Amino acid sequence: MPKVYCSPASPYSVKVRMAGVYAGIPLEAVTVETSNPTGEFLRANPLGKIPVLVTDDGDTVFDSRVIVQFLNRQSGNKLFPRNPAKRTDAERLEALADGICDCALAHVYERRSRPEELVHQPWLDKQWAKIARALDVLNESPPKLGRKIHAGHLALRAALGYLELRFAGKWEKGRGKLRRWAARFDEKFPELKVLLPN
Repeated sequence: MPKVYCSPASPYSVKVRMAGVYAGIPLEAVTVETSNPTGEFLRANPLGKIPVLVTDDGDTVFDSRVIVQFLNRQSGNKLFPRNPAKRTDAERLEALADGICDCALAHVYERRSRPEELVHQPWLDKQWAKIARALDVLNESPPKLGRKIHAGHLALRAALGYLELRFAGKWEKGRGKLRRWAARFDEKFPELKVLLPN
């Protein structure tokens, strides 16, 4: 069985694990601490970043978007629409959700890695402004949740799950449509809800 080096809190890891479940590809989750990486993990990805997929043949695939594309090919295209315009929409939603995660993680790492007196508040404000703009756009017109979903939906749910974990009470105000979208996602896909960041 392929394995994925991951962290249960990482939205990128969550997206990949959700993609595996949705595509019907079993993945063995191997939790790693990127702050104290093992030699085995660093051989899998010299950048020391998660997630990393290790195939049954021992090949490694890293960066969450690359892994999702790999899983899409392995599953016979279960993670993206075949229609070119709809596929672009799915990829754009994935990029927007991943961008939210990039900014949220920059926010978390700034506070985690610096003493309080050295935290650069203008940097934090800039990252939060990016998150807020993206969330407002998504709240204005949440993506449709039909019978079939795609990798963009998975990325967005993982991103909102990360915000729920790290920024509870800060991201939700005024974004009722997006909150309801997340709740509908969880109702429709309980097997994916259990993978949300924790």
